Amino acid sequence: MQSAEETSWWSRPCGGRDVLRLSLPLIVSTATWTVMNFIDRMFLLKHSMDEMAAVLPAGMLHFTLICIPLGIALYANTFVAQYHGANRPERIGPAIWQGVWIGVACIPLFLATIPLAPLVFAWAGHEPKMARLETIFYQTVAISAGGEIIAASLAAFFIGRGKTRVAMSVDALAAILNGILDYLLIFGNFGFPQWGIVGAGVATSLALWFRVIAYAGLMMRAKYRGQFNLWRGRRLDGPLLRRLLRYGGPNGLQMFLEIFAFTLYLLLMGRLGQWAMTATNLAFNINSLAFVPMLGLGQGVATIVGHQLGQNRPDMAQRASWTAYWIALGYMGAMSAVYVLLPDLILIAHSLVVKPEEFADLRAAIVVLLRFVALYSLFDAMNIVFVSTLKGAGDTRFILLTSACMSPPPVIAVWIGINRFHLGLMWCWIVITVWVILLGLIYFARFLQGHWREMRVIEPDVVREEESLV
Repeated sequence: MQSAEETSWWSRPCGGRDVLRLSLPLIVSTATWTVMNFIDRMFLLKHSMDEMAAVLPAGMLHFTLICIPLGIALYANTFVAQYHGANRPERIGPAIWQGVWIGVACIPLFLATIPLAPLVFAWAGHEPKMARLETIFYQTVAISAGGEIIAASLAAFFIGRGKTRVAMSVDALAAILNGILDYLLIFGNFGFPQWGIVGAGVATSLALWFRVIAYAGLMMRAKYRGQFNLWRGRRLDGPLLRRLLRYGGPNGLQMFLEIFAFTLYLLLMGRLGQWAMTATNLAFNINSLAFVPMLGLGQGVATIVGHQLGQNRPDMAQRASWTAYWIALGYMGAMSAVYVLLPDLILIAHSLVVKPEEFADLRAAIVVLLRFVALYSLFDAMNIVFVSTLKGAGDTRFILLTSACMSPPPVIAVWIGINRFHLGLMWCWIVITVWVILLGLIYFARFLQGHWREMRVIEPDVVREEESLV
């Protein structure tokens, strides 16, 4: 007969307590960055509305270009989780280092994109002033691209083993550093130069390289180096690198396709003018308060799924996924209610930094856009949790195929709507809402099929060895 603790949704293995114990620090970590980015954009909005509008398309272009190597480096987390579940700590260090070397190799490639940025924003057809600001911000944050990739791989050492509080602490410190530097460098406070949008980019880059230094310093302590083969495993490992590319490559390509489509979407919206871009930027900024913390929950789900599959316990992995879904749905549902019923509550900060006559028009548009956000947020909960389950198992090729099929239609629809039928802001938001809903339903259906339960990314002999010990 099972005890109450074994049957309770909260206390049973892979129940609410287990999922939140591992995921909550990651939620806090991503939420910290969300809050800091929110504040950063408010700083820029106070300094210049044009600079505020320029940050989102430039930042999205930057993120689009790093997606493939970043997705590969992030996938080191799944390798670490499955090796940890299979009790093979000596394989963790080499897995981390393969991601690090990918990041190092990318540094000169991304620096080479700096002189090309003006051509991209000129091609997008944005107003000359806006294109110049977008170029400046992109060129400033490009120096951090390699650091983002390296930090993602180093963080996997802690996240993949379930030591998520370390990641929370490092990321929170980096976010605080970013906010302080923004305050100093955007406005020129305390004798620092007043650099505006350049200061925002410099602050972001320095904070991202701080993460690299902090993670490297923590993981290379003596107590870790021997047990996890962190020093001896620093060399390139051909077979392991190929496995990381085999599973992480589709993960990176999937990220690239979706972010590239979203970036094109934003660039096309830029043709509607500064007002439309500012309203969209602020709406997405508010949406990030709900969406980005749930990415932390997604990381937690992928880690738990990796642990359980490494131990050959797919039923527990499935239970953890359902548990996380109900948590995400509850949170997203609450935030959606706020967006619809209390929009002015979350627009208070914006009203304080914008002239009243300018804010009145922005508010009317943002209130409508937040209703779209409220609708698709419920499906974003489904998307985040179940795609994380598939990634934690290794089902990255299906995810890539889905992205390849689903990414072009919204861009095409927005282009046709703007250029052929002269449709405006509302059409663009209808398209993005339908896209998010369909993605959520597709990944939910794939989860229910259950093919992921038999998948593993680590070597088959490691899984067989773990089975023989059970």
